[in-house]
Amino acid sequence: MTRRVIVIGAGIGGLSAAAQLANAGLDVTVLEAHVYAGGCAGTYFHQGYRFDAGATLAAGFEPGGGMAQLGEVLGISWPVEPAEVAMRVHLPGGQTVTRWSQPDAWQAERMAAFGPGAESFWRWQERTADRLWDVALRGVPWPPQGPRDALPLASAGLSVAAASPLGLPRLGLDAFQPVSTRLRHAPPALRHYVDGQLLIAAQATSEHANALYGAAALDMPRRGVGHVAGGIGKIADLLTTAVRRHGGQVHFRQRVTSVGRTKNGSYRIATQRKAEFEGDVVLFNLPPWDAARLLGETAPASLRRARPPADGWGAFMVYVGFDGAGLSPGGALHHQVLLREPLGEGNSVFLSLSLEDDETRAPAGHRALTISTHTDLHPWWRLYEMDRPAYEARKVKYVDRVLGAAEVALPGLRSAARLVLPGTPVTFQRYTGRSLGWVGGFPQTSLFRAWGPRLSADLWLVGDSIFPGQSVLATALGGSRVAGAVARRSPLRPLVVK
Repeated sequence: MTRRVIVIGAGIGGLSAAAQLANAGLDVTVLEAHVYAGGCAGTYFHQGYRFDAGATLAAGFEPGGGMAQLGEVLGISWPVEPAEVAMRVHLPGGQTVTRWSQPDAWQAERMAAFGPGAESFWRWQERTADRLWDVALRGVPWPPQGPRDALPLASAGLSVAAASPLGLPRLGLDAFQPVSTRLRHAPPALRHYVDGQLLIAAQATSEHANALYGAAALDMPRRGVGHVAGGIGKIADLLTTAVRRHGGQVHFRQRVTSVGRTKNGSYRIATQRKAEFEGDVVLFNLPPWDAARLLGETAPASLRRARPPADGWGAFMVYVGFDGAGLSPGGALHHQVLLREPLGEGNSVFLSLSLEDDETRAPAGHRALTISTHTDLHPWWRLYEMDRPAYEARKVKYVDRVLGAAEVALPGLRSAARLVLPGTPVTFQRYTGRSLGWVGGFPQTSLFRAWGPRLSADLWLVGDSIFPGQSVLATALGGSRVAGAVARRSPLRPLVVK
């Protein structure tokens, strides 16, 4: 009998798993609360502009990369234009560092920006990242969840040791120390640059980010960064099409309200629209505590104890539709602006522009821009629940602060703006269903912070809560890992994930 799989949430992790399971012959149904796919990596329409809602950086599309492999498995041709410049970083004091995609150009840039003394750091970072991405691309189970995971972990360890036996002890040491240990005596510009990059890729700066994870996070620009025609949400749209093409179903406007067991041992999923679906396996494309809420008393004990991390982040967003006449043609589409420490709360912002000639994103001559800054979740919620006028005033203050930072990279932005929309953690909870609007995954201060994907024999997590964490590429890889595990447990032909 064909096993029925229900995937709750049409984010990249859930869709990646769903499409591959449908391709493997399982009966797959995806339930999404919103009107479009992608979740935090979706693209929404408003007054003539299409804005990337949260995630904006697409990586893994280089030949042999994780997204390229996923496209081959599913028959997807990604509409991604390789980026010559991954991003431009504006450091405190006015220095600008261009993160070129080509290795030779990047080496020349960093030598000029940080000096030859910083090269030992970058050599460590690239060697370490190569080993770790090799492990991640092979779907190695981390953290391990029982004897079944021992063999692939041992195989990965032997592979790393064979590739670099002298580096293995150092990898072991890096597993228990922060990136900052590799930055001793580093010039301030290098530390500022690394801290900014780690904050957006690992949710923690060098003082706290785990060295191994940090090395891989810093490597994202080498992982085939590209610009997606139509916006980042196009990736989710194509995965949705792949689910359906391989025989699965995707239902929108179906917010799940509960997941319960039936007498025959399957799961009954109820939605806000009074619909019911039944499945043998359930994949939650949700944070662990939100999965626990849906399962109620039937949630595994470990899941019932799950809580959002005290050091977790929310995002304050500003979506800007503006006249692009003042922009130089061919400029960088991604910018990071670092004004001062501590980073976040408008002191650091990340900007992503729509492609210059992409009229699916903005009217002719205009551009769509997404700006984000890290923010503490709790002040927003306290004001929203206890002092709504103060909440609205804080939004106005943050919009002004964020636009001011953005004008370091895009001078004259405010005068060119035709539409300005703010978004707070309250907004993220409303549209993504994530409690408190928590986004970005766990701050990667330890290799053991990520959850294992298997909650029980037939309950699984996908998304940014499981290894390898946040980003379109990472959540797609996590979805592939879960799809392989679920397919191998089914009576059908196993799924091969490269």
